[in-house]
Amino acid sequence: MGFLCVSGFTPTDNYLINCGSSKDTNIGNRVFVADKSATKFLSTSQDILADIITPSNSITKSNDSPLYQTARIFTQKSSYKLPIAKSGRHWIRLYFYPFVYKTYDMSLSRFSISTQQNVLLGNFSPKNNVTVKEFSVNVTTKDLVIMFSPLSYSFAYINALEVMSVPDSLITEDASTFDPPGVFSNMHAQALETVARVNMGGPAISFENDTLWRNWVTDRSYLTQPDFAKSVSKIGSVKYPSGGATSDIAPQTVYGTATKMNVDASGNDASANFNVTWAFDVEQGFQYFIRLHLCDIVATAANQLLFNIYVDSLNVAADFDLSSKVQSRLANAYYMDFVTPLAKSNKISISIGPSSKSAYPDAFLNGLELLKLNNSRGSLADVSSVPTSSSSGSKKNIGVIVGVIIGITLVLLMVGVLFCMHRRRKQEQLRLSKSWVPLSITGGMSHTMGSKYSNGTTISAASNMSYRIPFVALQEATKNFDESLVIGIGGFGKVFKGGLSDGTKIAVKRGNPSSQQGLREFQTEIEMLSQFRHRHLVSLIGYCDEKNEMILVYEYMENGTLKGHLYNSDMPSMSWKQRLEICIGSARGLHYLHTSYAKAVIHRDVKSANILLDENLMAKVADFGLSKAGPELDQTHVSTAVKGSFGYLDPEYFRRQQLTEKSDVYSFGVVLFEVLCARPVIDPSLPREMVNLAEWAMKWQKKGQLEQIIDPKLAGKIRPDSLRKFGETAEKCLADFGVDRPSMGDVLWNLEYALQLQEAVIQDDPDENSSNLIGELSPQVNDFSHVDAATASTVRFGASNLDDLSGVSMSKVFSQLVKSEGR
Repeated sequence: MGFLCVSGFTPTDNYLINCGSSKDTNIGNRVFVADKSATKFLSTSQDILADIITPSNSITKSNDSPLYQTARIFTQKSSYKLPIAKSGRHWIRLYFYPFVYKTYDMSLSRFSISTQQNVLLGNFSPKNNVTVKEFSVNVTTKDLVIMFSPLSYSFAYINALEVMSVPDSLITEDASTFDPPGVFSNMHAQALETVARVNMGGPAISFENDTLWRNWVTDRSYLTQPDFAKSVSKIGSVKYPSGGATSDIAPQTVYGTATKMNVDASGNDASANFNVTWAFDVEQGFQYFIRLHLCDIVATAANQLLFNIYVDSLNVAADFDLSSKVQSRLANAYYMDFVTPLAKSNKISISIGPSSKSAYPDAFLNGLELLKLNNSRGSLADVSSVPTSSSSGSKKNIGVIVGVIIGITLVLLMVGVLFCMHRRRKQEQLRLSKSWVPLSITGGMSHTMGSKYSNGTTISAASNMSYRIPFVALQEATKNFDESLVIGIGGFGKVFKGGLSDGTKIAVKRGNPSSQQGLREFQTEIEMLSQFRHRHLVSLIGYCDEKNEMILVYEYMENGTLKGHLYNSDMPSMSWKQRLEICIGSARGLHYLHTSYAKAVIHRDVKSANILLDENLMAKVADFGLSKAGPELDQTHVSTAVKGSFGYLDPEYFRRQQLTEKSDVYSFGVVLFEVLCARPVIDPSLPREMVNLAEWAMKWQKKGQLEQIIDPKLAGKIRPDSLRKFGETAEKCLADFGVDRPSMGDVLWNLEYALQLQEAVIQDDPDENSSNLIGELSPQVNDFSHVDAATASTVRFGASNLDDLSGVSMSKVFSQLVKSEGR
């Protein structure tokens, strides 16, 4: 079968590099330049150019392509920095073919490859054949940096590198979801890795016959029952409708061939009832983008052939009528995009089958593309598989680079600050006579916060709350913002301990003019706290915006942050009961935010540093600068830019930029594990599998051995039933999808129940009171503050053989839920 010759799309950015080669190489109608032509883009500590035709090569090779006869080897961290003329989506194609060069056996290499924003490959070791890895990334910077990071005991290599622009229309902004049904937004921000690109019912298509230089393979190896499938071909009849699919979406050979039901295989054409199924290998824990290519070259008339399309066991397109999508025309190209939920197995199946509403039983599919989406950390590789390099030379180079960058940044920052100060002085002159009036979250205007002071020198706790406070009064309260009174530093600025004239203690948060958290957060905090009144929310006493200041004044919380009592401080440790009571108090505050107004208020920055403790260790939720009103009654979410704190951020919110109360629930679930384990939520100093607390704790929770990782100070002091209920609650909060997470009211009830289980001891029976407590734990597991990389494998799961934590299902029920309105 002949192929159409294509020229098509001309990419703005087009880098083709034949790594290690001394000359340009012509592949099809494209030229891969010699290695020396690309050295201006390369940063590496040494040049190791490998040639397959060397006497020391003892491996017989059968691949004759010029791209695979040479390679560049990296023994330390190295990178290509490629200037980008047009921002947007780009292909990155990496070509590998291992051979032996001197002492370097490329089949034994292990390394990772990443860009500024995404990890592309982790702990990668190319197989003993040609491997082409294709990625599609959105480049928003003026340069694309591709970094090669060898494992500390290994090296990296590459035979050829390709980076080229992609048409903006290739990946649209939205795709359909089916579990649950909905829309996956923000596709442009996703990095994608090609898993499979298949021409159903037709031949393989080489890059020369595709406008975007893609390779398409046949579908025979993916069919689970080839006898149920039949190929058809009508390439010459394919038409691309205006405003629809184009040859850039897929070539005519894809739309002009198809795999359909082999109705003869049923023995009875009129009642044929079977599916044609393709199965693909995938990696658990990732979502996948599926593009289905359809063109009706099977039916003899429009609107007669209806069929079903399945992803795994879910019917994603019931009674699908392609004619209705292409103005009732046959042989018109069409495509559909879907995004799967997180893969729970290592296979994804795509099936087509007959519909009972069809004039006759048949179904067809012309082509399919399956691509992996990056996870919430921007990675296309499992975090535990990303290697690190121990090269001292590389570290020195990085240190020099970082030093230069920091120096330049500081100079630019100083210039920027001086400019902003000059500009803001002028703005201040225009608004000195104006009072800012906060807006009510219910839509109306709240009272004006005008000053009630005649001389502006003294204030009292008896003053009406939420009034503007004169700057001179705050200077007096904080001894002119004496640095010795600083009790905390955050993204907004410093927090000072102060005292009013009547002896009342206050906390004064003074905004830093250079902080990224500026006027919007300042206004939001006043707007929210001026209307909230709850014993588990920090009270706002007043604010000051004189002299270009942004100052918030709160009630003083004697015992600081919850985080300060858990780790990295000399504060006394808390009992399990105290920790439970703090979690319960925090949950009450968040439940109040979510339920006490017509629209929920979403905190958006729930973390242990934003939970404060008074003199009685009563918890109060603080810092509402990122808070946002929730969706209307007829909506499910609020679409907004992602904000929050790393380690606590809801991955679903990160992926879809759709905010709900369940985003707070996820963050609170991380806090629960933080309270139990008394360690940071992200700790890069720990072995790789322990860096992320939420992931690490969930592995142990799913295994049913959460007691192995609790704070050693709690060893022997937690009743098993209480720990079990606490762990189930945290696990449910960290469900992958918001719809599977409990409400804060449900979380609150279960935490109260965990407290009751902890206190349910039999009086006057010492044996009963102690024998069922969680016993002393293995120091190998709990003392993770002194672990080095050499002992990481031993420390990982203690002395027991507990490495396999996969396959343990998450709890499907959330026990004993009650209504909790008004709690």
